[in-house]
Amino acid sequence: MPTIGIYSTVEELAQGVLRGEVRAIARAITLVESRSEARLELLERLFPHTGHAFKVGITGAPGAGKSTLTYQLIPHFKAQGYRVGVLAVDPTSPFSGGAILGDRVRFDETLDGVYIRSLASRGSIGGLSRGVPPAIRVLEAAGFNLILIETVGAGQLQVDVRFVADTVILVLVPESGDVIQAMKAGIIEIADIYVVNKADREGASRMRIDLRNALELGGKPKGWNPPILLTEAIHGKGIDELAKFIHEHKQYQQQSGDWDKRRLQQIDWELRSLIHDALEQQARNVASQLFSPSALQNVLQRTENPYPILRAWLASQPN
Repeated sequence: MPTIGIYSTVEELAQGVLRGEVRAIARAITLVESRSEARLELLERLFPHTGHAFKVGITGAPGAGKSTLTYQLIPHFKAQGYRVGVLAVDPTSPFSGGAILGDRVRFDETLDGVYIRSLASRGSIGGLSRGVPPAIRVLEAAGFNLILIETVGAGQLQVDVRFVADTVILVLVPESGDVIQAMKAGIIEIADIYVVNKADREGASRMRIDLRNALELGGKPKGWNPPILLTEAIHGKGIDELAKFIHEHKQYQQQSGDWDKRRLQQIDWELRSLIHDALEQQARNVASQLFSPSALQNVLQRTENPYPILRAWLASQPN
């Protein structure tokens, strides 16, 4: 079992999380990011205290200003009485497996109780880490009722934030106007609110028009019509309007019934991710049993054919 510091048992760690102890929160998130069986025990203990947080996903290309936008939104949510936690997904180091920019593991005293944590993407192609859903559970159990989720720099297929957030914000910049058509079949379809950040740059207004035209190619939206906002996050411009639309989208979902539908999707994605992790570990174990280092050398030298071995193993498995 991974070290849990001053907490000698998972039960003690869970109690520390429920008391809102910063060290317990940090240790618990580290544990649930691992693939240890102990993480399931911890999640089992915390589960009755979860499910109440409003989750806002902020995604977009690298350099779009996601972190600045996230930071600017925090005071608005705090003013509404929320206790805010932030999960920021960073690129994974190819050497250590950790978050390359993972220097945000802290309780931000300047923001009076805001907890900010970096998570490594760990090779995920969806812009998130599979550690995000259990980390959300930890923050919920610790009393955080609004969680901002900042994805790693996202491309066309990096849409996993849709499966963990109640409201998704896609952040673009004026210079990305010429790629709207290329994006429209991917990430551009997942957002509930669109933000053209760095709107002081040339082409922002045109970008807004192009984005609206791209969205309308799919036909008139049913229900919620995603707004497109111009912001200058570094100067705090447009943040009030963005916070207002986030609140309106939450209200819309709760009144329309979309809230429960999205929550079901989130639970399904979370549980499938946990099962995927378990099966992946099993696959590693099976591979090491079937193909020892010497057997791999034989495959490399073409003195042994691996496929009869795989066929025999698959044939031996129950259907």
